[in-house]
Amino acid sequence: MSSHYQSSYSNPQTPYDQNFWDNYALFLAKQGVEKKYLSWYVLRTKQYVANYPDTSVRDHTHKQVEAYLDNFSAKHSLKRWQFIQVVDAIQTLFCLALKLPWAQDYDWDYLKGSAKTLEPDHPTIARDYSDALVSLPEYEPQPYDPEAKQKYQPIIADVIKTIRTKNYSIRTEKTYVHWVFRFLVFHKPDDAMALGADEVRIYLEYLAIKRNVSVSTQKQALNALAFLFNKVWEKPLGNIGAFIGAKRPRKLPVVLSKNEVKRVLDQLGEKHQLMAGIMYGGGLRLMECVTLRIQDVDFEYNQLVIRNGKGFKDRIVPLPKRYQDRIRQQIQFVKDQHARDIENGYGEVYLPDALARKYPNAPFELRWQYLFPSTRIGADPRTGVLRRHHLHETSLQKSIRRAVKKAGIIKRATSHTFRHSFATHLLEAGYDIRTVQELLGHSDVSTTMIYTHVLNTPGLNVQSPADLI
Repeated sequence: MSSHYQSSYSNPQTPYDQNFWDNYALFLAKQGVEKKYLSWYVLRTKQYVANYPDTSVRDHTHKQVEAYLDNFSAKHSLKRWQFIQVVDAIQTLFCLALKLPWAQDYDWDYLKGSAKTLEPDHPTIARDYSDALVSLPEYEPQPYDPEAKQKYQPIIADVIKTIRTKNYSIRTEKTYVHWVFRFLVFHKPDDAMALGADEVRIYLEYLAIKRNVSVSTQKQALNALAFLFNKVWEKPLGNIGAFIGAKRPRKLPVVLSKNEVKRVLDQLGEKHQLMAGIMYGGGLRLMECVTLRIQDVDFEYNQLVIRNGKGFKDRIVPLPKRYQDRIRQQIQFVKDQHARDIENGYGEVYLPDALARKYPNAPFELRWQYLFPSTRIGADPRTGVLRRHHLHETSLQKSIRRAVKKAGIIKRATSHTFRHSFATHLLEAGYDIRTVQELLGHSDVSTTMIYTHVLNTPGLNVQSPADLI
């Protein structure tokens, strides 16, 4: 690296001439940046440096980086890979070229992994924007029959309207539409209203015998068809009689020991570690964690309010004391970020169920902002409105998968495993099943009982005879 290259950063008044950037391109090449990308990395770095003409980049911290990315990404409508390229360029500048201490500890992977924006059919926003008349699946059965879509479209539209009237989740809506459509195509009725219990029984047996589906899948299909008959057509399905059930047994959930939980958490970056810790500490589902808002955190009562959980039920779960200081820091981070967004002409957040129309100022209030926001402002995929949505859940999922592997754990652990582990460890600690049921938000205690099966294993309460010889 030339002396000119070094002195340019120590003296902010020194011009960044072409010779400087030529040297920087050589440096990037030595760091492994492919030749075809060199000009882009130089351009991204130039854009960052030019944004702060009166300060030396040696004096910058993560605050300048975050402020720049907030404003730059909102103005330039970058694709995800382009945003990651910008972050990579800035990371190279501070970590490899300048070797600043703060940059070595900064969670660049979180910054890049959290850049994914929400898709049009994402569960957070799909309900408000999806059209009931175009919701038929395009993927089953094979080959896809466009005539069937047109023929049964009115029935599917009625299913969707009934589901939304009853305020079911968007994922339940997609599941029920999927099974109702497949059921109709299976029988191909000219008059769908002529279908009855016999046709339902035949279809369920087909799923078990020909498709070899699991017990839960067959039950899912039955629930969807029962909804069609009982709630949409208001034509009681009645007793479908005995039918051949799926034979695969229900599998026990994967549970990590307390030591394994700690090992996985230790492999996560700072913010992903906080999110995974909250999921484990309160038994949260993945989407419940990523959609937490500032107002859902209650430090006075040491609790988190989970709103619109599965089945649109609210519940209260413990707020782990060990994470309270870090959550306060995260709230301050969101507060600072939100202030920058407001200053730059943005600052709006998505509100569900037409709340934004009822309270027009609410989307700009701090309490409604997501606790774990995306690292960049993105256009709403349906309306085009620029908002800062929550972190995309796939960022956390991928990070946890990598952490499990790095921790040397061979169990098939996922983000949902933290919820399973929460319930099992509570039962191990002596809490009663009803308490655990309430904390998990289960409607039926039989669902919670699965965790007692995890505990009632020979390895826990029976001494092996092999240990007695």
